[in-house]
Amino acid sequence: MRRKSLKVDSRRYSRVVVEGVKQTPNRSMLRAVGFADADFDKPQVGVASTWSNLTPCNVHIDELARLVAKGADRAGAKAITFNTITVSDGISMGTPGMRYSLVSREVIADSIETVVAAQGFDGVVAIGGCDKNLPGCMMALARLDRPAIFVYGGTIRPGAEQRDIVSVFEAVGAYAKGGMSEQQLKFVERTAIPGPGSCAGMYTANTMASAIEAMGMSLPNSSAQDAISEQKRGDCERAGAAVVTLIHRGITPRQIMTRKSLENAITMVIALGGSTNAVLHLLAIASSADIRLKLDDFTRIGKRVPVLADLRPSGRASMSELVAIGGIQPLMKTLLQEGLLHGDCLTVTGATLGENLRNVASYPAGQQIVRAMNDPIKKDSHLVILYGNLAPEGAVAKITGKEGLIFRGQARVFDSEEGAAQGILSGKVKAGDVVVIRYEGPKGGPGMREMLSPTSAIMGLGLGRDVALITDGRFSGGSHGFVVGHVSPEAMLGGPLALVKTGDGITIDARRREITLHVAVDELKRRRKSWLSPKPYARRGTLAKYSREVSSASLGAVTDLEPAATNTAKPS
Repeated sequence: MRRKSLKVDSRRYSRVVVEGVKQTPNRSMLRAVGFADADFDKPQVGVASTWSNLTPCNVHIDELARLVAKGADRAGAKAITFNTITVSDGISMGTPGMRYSLVSREVIADSIETVVAAQGFDGVVAIGGCDKNLPGCMMALARLDRPAIFVYGGTIRPGAEQRDIVSVFEAVGAYAKGGMSEQQLKFVERTAIPGPGSCAGMYTANTMASAIEAMGMSLPNSSAQDAISEQKRGDCERAGAAVVTLIHRGITPRQIMTRKSLENAITMVIALGGSTNAVLHLLAIASSADIRLKLDDFTRIGKRVPVLADLRPSGRASMSELVAIGGIQPLMKTLLQEGLLHGDCLTVTGATLGENLRNVASYPAGQQIVRAMNDPIKKDSHLVILYGNLAPEGAVAKITGKEGLIFRGQARVFDSEEGAAQGILSGKVKAGDVVVIRYEGPKGGPGMREMLSPTSAIMGLGLGRDVALITDGRFSGGSHGFVVGHVSPEAMLGGPLALVKTGDGITIDARRREITLHVAVDELKRRRKSWLSPKPYARRGTLAKYSREVSSASLGAVTDLEPAATNTAKPS
């Protein structure tokens, strides 16, 4: 599919800022930051950098931003680089600071939108590394709808003995159990994170990078490159040049980000065994693009798409190992040939997805990371949307099948992540328990913290097959085991999770997609009469504002819904 050639104003936005006598002061200001006479006649490209030296995911992105700007300048544009924030999930995990993680997604989106719209950029390249960078950038690009490309900062290489950040979290559990010495724990700490790049498995960053590439919003292979590599450097320069082509052709994100392309993204997330966070973030991106996407779409697509990639956390291989055999492009070609991807979707190359994949080679013979279609790890999705009396508006489970497909147990209730982690490590949690962590939802947390510390403690203690965990919070892409998150409505709003007591029976049934609290209706009514909402965690500042504005997790936990928007999720 090729777009018809139309006359496009390549300076549609910047012209308003720099052209004419009355814009003389504007030009004067821009001369002070490096504009020459000829630059005022060029399209302007904003390069949104998430650089920071507070996390390995982003520590190298300043160099990548310079390469993007170089590519745009060489293609005849004038590049202007600006920064937005990042926070580190891996560093804030298990602390009060993790409340700001999902909040940062909204701040990133808002800040990119603000700068690009205020300065009149004609196109945008956004570069992201840590988890919330990626959806935050994409939400902004969808809102702005100006020619744009996303560049992924790239994956970290594994540390000693193929360890990564999840290895460190699980080592804490092993140490608590007595299965690891303090010296061994220190060795893991010192060697698991060897340098720049996002976490090494198919965790949230690599999941979302792959989804964005499948969506058509990054150049082919951008999701599957080591952070420190010539391939990533080349990807950045090409992106800078490619966005200039998009400007001249008038191709914008909402021509690329369609319902079909979002379905392609969901398909890739499933085939790769990706993070539950992809559900939350793809719902949010769709909302920003005014595309109607629901939880039930993940179920519909998941019934026909298998899990094919044997990647961490539930599998064995790292992202770098997938990079070495060709990345996700050969898998995309296979899925296209099987009729599981929409090949007619436009991409940032200016060609369709099918055209981009036409000459892609197959994976090398003998590789054992990506299975054949007739030999899947799981024949349908590992992302299971559950409904029931414990989650009337839905919940998201990550069930690969290795944990089994059904879990029955007794609730062990905690009102915070800290309480749960302490209870697990101190031995309060036993085989057969369903750990319930509540008041950690979008409003209640606030910020919907990730439960990597509790899930890693469970795995480290050797209870991964014997204990389930449910929460109105989220899970890190590194979490595995029998885990259910995003329970909606959340406990802070009086959802059924708020009424659970330790000892209550709970069944999680992935086959029937149900989550059931075995307590009589009359007893739940009695408990509701005595239930009181906890005091808000924050009354002023960013967290308080977020808590007031944020929507349900079943709608993507976004803060810019129209007032009339309602939850359309329904029991299946």
